[in-house]
Amino acid sequence: MIIVMQPDAGEAEIAAVEAKIRSHGLDVHISRGTERTLIGAIGDERRLDPEMFDPLPGVERSLHILKPYKLVAREWHKASTIVDVRGARIGGSEVQVIAGPCSVETVPQMQAAAAGVASAGARLMRGGAFKPRTSPYTFQGKGVEGLTMLKDAAARYDLPIVTELMDVRMLDTFLEHDVDVIQIGTRNMQNFDLLKEVGKVDVPVILKRGMSATISEWLMAAEYVAAGGNHRIILCERGIRTFETAYRNVLDVTAVAVMKKETHLPVIIDPSHAGGKAWMVPALSCAAVAAGADGLLIEVHPCPAEAWCDADQALSIDEFSTLMTKLRAVAQAVGRSIAPAANVVREEIAVA
Repeated sequence: MIIVMQPDAGEAEIAAVEAKIRSHGLDVHISRGTERTLIGAIGDERRLDPEMFDPLPGVERSLHILKPYKLVAREWHKASTIVDVRGARIGGSEVQVIAGPCSVETVPQMQAAAAGVASAGARLMRGGAFKPRTSPYTFQGKGVEGLTMLKDAAARYDLPIVTELMDVRMLDTFLEHDVDVIQIGTRNMQNFDLLKEVGKVDVPVILKRGMSATISEWLMAAEYVAAGGNHRIILCERGIRTFETAYRNVLDVTAVAVMKKETHLPVIIDPSHAGGKAWMVPALSCAAVAAGADGLLIEVHPCPAEAWCDADQALSIDEFSTLMTKLRAVAQAVGRSIAPAANVVREEIAVA
């Protein structure tokens, strides 16, 4: 059972609800978000009834939740959640596009990427400062220096930044650099200590689906973040591992429809990692928007052939601009729109 407290509920009112739950032999989990407090009754919910809690001071409403994931379930939160990232709203009628290089490499590369991403109409910029790689001998990212390069390049065009957090020990550094959206990658989807810590901060989190994770496992990972009090969660489907070898991963478009039914959280798609080849990205992107995805996470590089990481799947700036035109048409066909670009600083930046 979930008891939703009113925004102005005080500690005494919260304690009264907790005491009533415990008096019936159940445990309690309290999730203190930025807007309101949610109290979860853990145990045999059949002992409880909403009528026991609804009249209590400070209670907005209470209800039974039958899913193992409770805070992220649509059962208690019928309206779709919209995550606002400095004015870019993810989860509404507009489809947001997040674009940028797989890895932060050089200052000229990042400046050119930011200019291209902004001029094509994307509202957020991605870039990897810390890179999880299969081989320990490949490029692992520029680290803290990369965070600074990403932030500086994106700031020129007022683009919020999205970057991956791999190690809980770097969370404070991410906060010091004002990272706008923390990405939890596929390999860390079930790094529960990491999920617990990002659940304690008021920063939006993109949670990528594990390459072999079920829908339920993915949602339970999101529950870890929500249980800490951070409800600004964006779910990202990036392709799952199957027997097929013709492409990198299988983009599970079905997951978009299923997740829209199961959770109130926004769902975006990463077509770059799904296909693994740049020529597949436009088709997968259009399919994602048509299926109802709330956004796209696309790899774009000024010179894809020279990219230090995942060169095969990165679009050039011209290819990305062409794709954005197609996406606007697809979005319009399904009654949505691509979010309009923010003010763009237009200037020519040479690529070293």
